[in-house]
Amino acid sequence: MAATLHEILLSPQNRPQVVADCNALIEHEVAEKSGISGTALKLAYKTASTFAPGHVRHIIGTLLPGMADNLQPFWADFHASGGSDFGDYLTKRGDEVAEAMLAVTDARAAASGRPVIVKAYRSVRGGAAKHIRAALPQVGDMVLKYGR
Repeated sequence: MAATLHEILLSPQNRPQVVADCNALIEHEVAEKSGISGTALKLAYKTASTFAPGHVRHIIGTLLPGMADNLQPFWADFHASGGSDFGDYLTKRGDEVAEAMLAVTDARAAASGRPVIVKAYRSVRGGAAKHIRAALPQVGDMVLKYGR
């Protein structure tokens, strides 16, 4: 049986680098956005980053266990199907995967006591699934990097 995403991504040797890789992926994805929705996303990211330096990296670490848990059914099915490209697997199930990931961030936002952060999150939540779907190939590659 393949290791669970929880075991892979949250192991003491992998977790710090997984957080760093996720942070780099987020920064890259935000920088690539354009137009009105891109501007809103960049503003929300800047707000979160400026409000508390290191906050985004901290939140990644906080969200990672829930993300690993919510992506686990996809990981298990990927292995059961004998797949070789997890990013492709995730992309083909983009809407379902995006909602699984957003369930984690939605719960965090609902529990947050920081109105500025919640407001920034709500301003971009409507288009968040589109942004997640765009990053799924890189997410899959990252998971495979640690899951090999």
